[in-house]
Amino acid sequence: MSSLLLINAKVNAQQITVQNNSNQYLEKRIDSIIQQLTLEEKVAMCHAQSKFSSPGVPRLGIPEIWMSDGPHGVRGEINWDDWGYAGWTNDSITAFPALTCLAATFNPKLSKKYGINVGEEARYRKKDVLLGPGVNIYRTPLNGRNFEYMGEDPYLASKMVVPYIKGVQTNGVAACVKHYVLNNQELWRDHINVEVSDRALHEIYLPAFKAAVQEGKVWSLMSAYNQYQGQYCSHNEKLNKILKEDWKFDGALITDWGATHNTKEAALYGLDIEMGTGTDGLTMSTKNAYDYYYLANPFLELLKKGDIDESFLNDKVRRILRLMHRTSMNKNRGFGKINNQEHLDVAREIATEGIVLLKNENSFFPIKDNKNITIAVIGENATRPMTIGGGSSELKAKHEISPLDGLKARYKNATIIHAMGYESGPSVYAKVLPAKLDAEKLKNEALEVASKADIVLFFGGLNKSHLQDCEGGDRQSYGLPFAQDDLINDIIKVNTNTSVILVSGNAVEMPWHNKTKAIIQTWYLGSQAGLAIADIISGDVNPSGKLPFSFPKKLQDNAAHSFGKISYPGDSINQIYKEGILVGYRWHDTKKIKPLFAFGEGLSYTTFNISEIKVNKKIFSKNEEIKITCKVTNTGTYDGSEVVQVYIGKPKSKVKRALKELKGFQKVFINKGEAKDLEITINTNDLAFYDESISNWNLENGSYEIFVGNASNNIISNLKIKIL
Repeated sequence: MSSLLLINAKVNAQQITVQNNSNQYLEKRIDSIIQQLTLEEKVAMCHAQSKFSSPGVPRLGIPEIWMSDGPHGVRGEINWDDWGYAGWTNDSITAFPALTCLAATFNPKLSKKYGINVGEEARYRKKDVLLGPGVNIYRTPLNGRNFEYMGEDPYLASKMVVPYIKGVQTNGVAACVKHYVLNNQELWRDHINVEVSDRALHEIYLPAFKAAVQEGKVWSLMSAYNQYQGQYCSHNEKLNKILKEDWKFDGALITDWGATHNTKEAALYGLDIEMGTGTDGLTMSTKNAYDYYYLANPFLELLKKGDIDESFLNDKVRRILRLMHRTSMNKNRGFGKINNQEHLDVAREIATEGIVLLKNENSFFPIKDNKNITIAVIGENATRPMTIGGGSSELKAKHEISPLDGLKARYKNATIIHAMGYESGPSVYAKVLPAKLDAEKLKNEALEVASKADIVLFFGGLNKSHLQDCEGGDRQSYGLPFAQDDLINDIIKVNTNTSVILVSGNAVEMPWHNKTKAIIQTWYLGSQAGLAIADIISGDVNPSGKLPFSFPKKLQDNAAHSFGKISYPGDSINQIYKEGILVGYRWHDTKKIKPLFAFGEGLSYTTFNISEIKVNKKIFSKNEEIKITCKVTNTGTYDGSEVVQVYIGKPKSKVKRALKELKGFQKVFINKGEAKDLEITINTNDLAFYDESISNWNLENGSYEIFVGNASNNIISNLKIKIL
């Protein structure tokens, strides 16, 4: 062994020893605290004392735990006992892009930046637990909450969530990964019973949670509202075994608000902190209302009667104290930062890297800032605030720059004219408020403006109102709302030089797709939205985002919708995931159903050539590294980034398989005219399937096919290997 390797080995051994000693000290300290607590004090730690806090033990100096929504920024301060805002003047924050945008960056390093910066804002606001990120799988484009998640692929979500968690937790703030598990729709989310095969559960819906626990070392998890196999996820015997026994999760399981239903199950099956249960404490201030939670007085009574062993309570308290030592009792954590330029810069960087260029006929984009050009900006989404609404992800942003303002700031020479085009009404949770303006007048004004312009930029899509991209309800149709499709078609009739910039967290139907010159998918981009969009439209930043989910041509082309109502949305009581493992591009590929836009797809202003694609050898054994190498050359006229994607399939498998599955990717920035060599490593064990006959993973011997490209529908090279 070389001297350098020997030094590294000694350092690693020392670090492990220090960590083990630290862990042993912590556990002994927790033991000593538990011995000093009364039964009543321990029970009190297991449930809320207000809308967003749980109690400590004042007589021992054990602090409270303070929590806050959400994954895209720290929510404005909420009242003690109800959902009203407290009216603080110092709780405005930086709004970061929604997690669909982060996933679209395909950039784990940027995910780490995201986590660090949003964690700093949470720490400054004195929050101990940040309720996010969300990693529920994008199963249907109707799910109102998809914008909060990381797409349809479990590998992508796993690779993006781990650095986010590590970034947040460097601040002494716990990430709280949600919603464990199978909360893949908002309709009937509070009770729907999901039936899914064990294989699909382990291959599709659990991997990102598993990565969060085992690789991200996340300190807390939030349970889902729904049921799985007839038992609520907040206290589900099977899910608890997977989480705390199989994965060795040592943190605290926290309910989603109001997701607890049974005291004995909550006591026995792993729930640690109960939040938001619907007692009087939900809506009004009533003395001791929180003492009537399932894990409050009812739990205490069962313990005193001996119906539940105190060891179950002690395990919960141990996990809560462990969470406290990492957060509210951590004397070494910093003070955080908020609304500084660094946070704004990171928000803008994430936004520009996540924006996806879907169509660019005759190089419509980028648009130069010339004096002799008139640009018509049409559509409500050019001016509508998108940090407001959406449910628990709603933010009180200190600044939010609209697309129109961003374009005006960037284009100093071109003439920009604007028309609203359509109106959708204000964003209010759990109800739809009607639009108030004259729709026909708005349309006519838009057509007049479009007729005067050289270029039309139509800003449409969805917003964060009820029955759109919003918690608490699903979309009711796949098409664009508020007659946008008709408006786009009419605009094209008066000006064929029209592009569509979609603002949404979901795929939408595009009947006008072939008529437009260009299409950009921009997501909910937060505080710097307008500047980031202007960066892309102007060419100051070359687009490099890739779709984290498929855009089917029509809703019936989506796997969940192809099996009828029992598959989505269910019969209001039960739901069966009949598509099994064939979610998203797995379905489109395997069933040969061409999507409108494919998973991993995204254009650039430059061109790339992926060549010299090789694998390190042809025959592998279990637990060996497959190394795929290639050269990426920027053959165009702009500097830019490309994402090389590696998918692997198993022909002639003994079980039903997808044609291919994402197993590796790497994003690389390359100057024009230059080239870079890449290496993507995949462990053969990661090619195993979940074998229901043995309730474990099984790596098949035989032939495998490696697909290398820059989108799931643009494979450049196929390589054959064998595992023996």
